[in-house]
Amino acid sequence: MNFHNRLLTDSANARLGLLSAPIIQGVLLRGEVSLPSYIAFLTEAYHHVKHTVPLLRAAKAALPAHHAWLNDAMDEYIEEEIGHDEWILNDIRACGADAEAVRHGQPSHATEVMVAYAYDTIARRNPLGFFGMVHVLEGTSVALALQAADAIQKPLGLPDSAFSYLRSHGTLDQEHTAHFALLMDQIEDAADQADIVHAARAFFRLYGDVFRGLPLPQAPAAAAANAMATQPAQGVLA
Repeated sequence: MNFHNRLLTDSANARLGLLSAPIIQGVLLRGEVSLPSYIAFLTEAYHHVKHTVPLLRAAKAALPAHHAWLNDAMDEYIEEEIGHDEWILNDIRACGADAEAVRHGQPSHATEVMVAYAYDTIARRNPLGFFGMVHVLEGTSVALALQAADAIQKPLGLPDSAFSYLRSHGTLDQEHTAHFALLMDQIEDAADQADIVHAARAFFRLYGDVFRGLPLPQAPAAAAANAMATQPAQGVLA
């Protein structure tokens, strides 16, 4: 079995853990969406996507000499990822939310931990472990992004300009994953392979925690019940 296929197999259970996040199940299976939930997703996406280029540069700089053959591939990733954080801010504006408040705000704890783990993997463990994060984020995007955009847009009546991140990444990452598979199949060292698998499993869990921390849309019946519960009590005449 080539390494990319083994990476898929060895991280499959962790991937299922991410996909079981209630908000993912609600959006894709039951069409449960809300504007606050979508904006919260974009907010967390901004706070990790803005680190993609710095992380790629850090991983490239930390590559040992015998992995210099990866430099061109890393440069291609860097070039393609520049500016994607600004796409997300534009989507947030198109939703009517305050993009500058997001830019200058703080990520959730889950997002902060995921980003910190990525930097730590590069600096302390193995810079090739960063490919575990690439596998998780791009693989999840290919599996969910386009479907999620369609599920969210129509019920909320949002313009196409609110989905540049989801739709562009759903398409771009389809191309990236084919290139990623070829790249992974050139990783032959068993220790490097083990570190990439370890990182992928960890990032599936960490990215799942980001989704589990997002506010859940209320189902129509629950929203109606909540609205009734918050109505002031009416006097009753005997």
